[in-house]
Amino acid sequence: MDFWGTVLVLFRRWYAAVPALVLSLAAAAGVYSTIPTTYISSAVLILTTPVTGGSLPSNPRYPNGLTNPMLNFEQGLNVSASILIAVMATPDMAAELGVAEDGDTSYKVTNGSNNLESLATGPYLFVEGESPSPEGAREIVNRVLSRIRLELVNRQRAVKAPQATYITTYEAVPATTPEPQRNRKLRGLAAAVGVGVVAGLCAAFGTESFARARAARRRGPAS
Repeated sequence: MDFWGTVLVLFRRWYAAVPALVLSLAAAAGVYSTIPTTYISSAVLILTTPVTGGSLPSNPRYPNGLTNPMLNFEQGLNVSASILIAVMATPDMAAELGVAEDGDTSYKVTNGSNNLESLATGPYLFVEGESPSPEGAREIVNRVLSRIRLELVNRQRAVKAPQATYITTYEAVPATTPEPQRNRKLRGLAAAVGVGVVAGLCAAFGTESFARARAARRRGPAS
């Protein structure tokens, strides 16, 4: 059936299509109101080397020259960032941070990409926290930032790195003001509206088919 034929059926059987559509829209409103709004806060950490570099001088009388940490990004920083990203993504770490697997609060630490095969692309750690409340979103981000710093120190201590050469972090972007995220609500609303449109079409065409079948039965004995 072409477009105008469909419009004609809907116009002729409006008494069946409209109630179905209204009921579906009411259901959509109910779905929208039941899906909670969540809030997202984010932050960015940069791993940096100390101003004296990543190694101690062999002769204390000739110390290493001072270097701007922001101009001293090395491949080792990228690898360290990858290690921290992997550590923070484990279920055990989430449990230690108080994030339940099926809970409303969550976090993720990435290098700005969802491609797990390209972790070592820079000394950057992008932290994002999501929670039903603005306070919860910012709190989980700050908790993750603190844990990243602790893990960085512990891992350097574990390999017995000289403390003067420890990699440090620079908080390029502190935890941002949490923003409401309504994507799930809008997706649920769109799905419910789509179901409503389909229900209205089904009701209209079902009524049309029933009416035609009844008309055909009435014409049968007369013919």
